[in-house]
Amino acid sequence: MVDNPIRGVSGPGKFSVRTDLPASQNYGDRKAMQEQIAGAPTARTADVRGLPTGQIQAAAQAAPQPPITELFAPTQRPDEPITSGVAVGPGPGPEVMGYAGQSEKLSDILSQMLPYDTDGEIAILYQQAVARGL
Repeated sequence: MVDNPIRGVSGPGKFSVRTDLPASQNYGDRKAMQEQIAGAPTARTADVRGLPTGQIQAAAQAAPQPPITELFAPTQRPDEPITSGVAVGPGPGPEVMGYAGQSEKLSDILSQMLPYDTDGEIAILYQQAVARGL
């Protein structure tokens, strides 16, 4: 069902009528509408037909893509720990990813949310965070 503020809501089931289409059902209206649609401007992409093959190949080689590593392929970095980039385990931490880490304690963030706590769940989380020193 389509809601049209001018015509109202369409009926249910077999009584439903498309209210988002032009109302006219006269002979030839469909063809006229299709011609209007065909004449409407559309998005265009660059036409590469007729370009010399050398130019197409040169453009493709200008930005070479690295090969895609398959899911079950052997590792490309055998000397890098699997925990590289995370804050636990061997290897560099999140600083190599450009992430400075959490600058604010969890309990401080939860305390800012306490005035908006309607069911007490934030208060429980806040108490747990304070108890753990987070």
